[in-house]
Amino acid sequence: MGSQEEYVLISAPTKAGEQFVRMLQIKGCRMAGLANNPAEHARLQELGVEVIFEVDTRHLNTWLRPPFAVGRIYLFESSVALCCRYVQMCRTWTAKPIFVITTSMNPRLVYKGLGADHVIYTHSGNVGHLVAECEY
Repeated sequence: MGSQEEYVLISAPTKAGEQFVRMLQIKGCRMAGLANNPAEHARLQELGVEVIFEVDTRHLNTWLRPPFAVGRIYLFESSVALCCRYVQMCRTWTAKPIFVITTSMNPRLVYKGLGADHVIYTHSGNVGHLVAECEY
């Protein structure tokens, strides 16, 4: 599948994630949101994310592939356990990089071991430089 058909997939449960969604929208990136509950789904809709893939992270057998091609993945950490499940799940969906954005230095090796390509530690949440990598 060509990059023209791929979606940037983002889990944005933090303020930094919300800002990143807005930056992707301004740049015109084809993006899809990742949610694990109806409240997060609604939050992504409020941000203007039109394509949202909702998953049940509690049951491995429900981790189905999205109905669209997945490119880069950006996971903003609000919970280490949830972010770990997302990395495990998403790694099977793309060969493109998975970015985890965290405010804690502790889980860096855990995320890498589960398949994240880049673990970005930031207190400010300023990761606008990653938007420049959007190819769409």
